[in-house]
Amino acid sequence: MTRRQLFGTLCSMVFLVNLARVLFSPLLEPLKTTFGVTDATVGLLATLVWIGSASPRLPVGYLLTRVPRHYVVITSGTVLTAAAGLSATANTIEWLMVGAFCLGVSSGTYFIAANPLVTELFPERVGDMIGIHGMSSQAAAVIAAPLVGGVVLVGSWRLAFSLLAVVGGLTTIALLGTISTTDLPSAGTTDRHFIRAARRQWRLILVGVVFVGVTGFVWQGVFNFYVTYLITAKSLSQPAAQGLLTVLFGAGVPAFLITGYLAQRLPNAPLMFAICGAFACCLLLLTVASGYLALFVVSAVLGYAIHCLFPIIDTFLLSSFPDKSRASAYAVYGKFEAKASPFRAGMKPTNSIQPPTMAETGFQRNL
Repeated sequence: MTRRQLFGTLCSMVFLVNLARVLFSPLLEPLKTTFGVTDATVGLLATLVWIGSASPRLPVGYLLTRVPRHYVVITSGTVLTAAAGLSATANTIEWLMVGAFCLGVSSGTYFIAANPLVTELFPERVGDMIGIHGMSSQAAAVIAAPLVGGVVLVGSWRLAFSLLAVVGGLTTIALLGTISTTDLPSAGTTDRHFIRAARRQWRLILVGVVFVGVTGFVWQGVFNFYVTYLITAKSLSQPAAQGLLTVLFGAGVPAFLITGYLAQRLPNAPLMFAICGAFACCLLLLTVASGYLALFVVSAVLGYAIHCLFPIIDTFLLSSFPDKSRASAYAVYGKFEAKASPFRAGMKPTNSIQPPTMAETGFQRNL
């Protein structure tokens, strides 16, 4: 097998792990009916996915100083399959919460291990590959609601988790077979000192946290209240406003691909400043735009701009971290970035039931 074939399997896996994180949002109403629980309970269920995604970042970073990246990626696929199976067969809301948490753990584990692995598989094309990999992840966030809606129409919410378990298991087996026949890179074998890596790379980690943390905090407020803002301030109907929210996220699919391409060929630091500036300008345009067509264009450009930030930051950091610090430093960045920007790209709020706020649950949710 070639590294390109392995990369293709990784793109399939990242689609599934991100789909698992957003799968609960369109299923909250059916789950509420099945288990006879309150809005707060199903909201907590959705929140547990994101708590699970945040929780393994530092432990996995330390684990990567002892275990090869590909072993951890395979483990994340195994956890995904088992957690989806548990969710499909859960008879109580408590067991479903366990499944939701474990689905989140699988995604958090995957991203911390897979992003450095992708970088080391293609050291001369980091931006291109990070962009394609991120596009596969973002595609899952965009199609989750219509995909799950179609599955529920022909079956039930259990069918959605059953399909995720089956496809996750097959993809994990394919990944295992591909890895066993691929010439893997030796980069990262000297990454054995987790704390030392964080101390040596703290300046780069801080740059990433500042860029994504500050901008992500603003982005969190924008998309959480986007529909409400469009209805109250721009006099749009509920369906029209929700449609523009979908445009906002859908623009992220090409953003990952194109920005990865640009990050490979242009200086990363000026590009990061340009993206943040474009995002700020789009927010100003949003306040003066009127009419559905103008708001459609602004929504598309706004969504494109914010989703450009994530692949450029990942490319900048993963290209800058040396082999002996890459996975450890990236894990530390991932943890602090999660605290600064708990709603990163790809998390789409449900339209009907809102999960408890961070103040209500006492936890922070993370991409």
